[in-house]
Amino acid sequence: MSPEILLGAYVFVLAIFVGFEVIARVPSILHTPLMSGTNAIHGIVLLGAMLVAGSADTPLLHALGFLAVVLGAANVFGGFVVTDRMLEMFRKKPQPGTRERQP
Repeated sequence: MSPEILLGAYVFVLAIFVGFEVIARVPSILHTPLMSGTNAIHGIVLLGAMLVAGSADTPLLHALGFLAVVLGAANVFGGFVVTDRMLEMFRKKPQPGTRERQP
């Protein structure tokens, strides 16, 4: 096994552990702003997938690029849906007998 692959795998495993430890200690009040921030990061990932798919040479790379774009888009849209649902929890419920104002 080449040293580059071994180093890449080592960094990947360490990133998993560090990411888990950082996310596990986030208070619930900060979860919504962090979700919005990660949606922005996922948008960058989606843009990268589009660039890779656009510069593909072989049919296999085209298929992998298309798959990356589809999964990246699902990740972005799913993140926005989760963020919207979380923000919905913080909205005040209308009182009975009063008219609801649209924000």
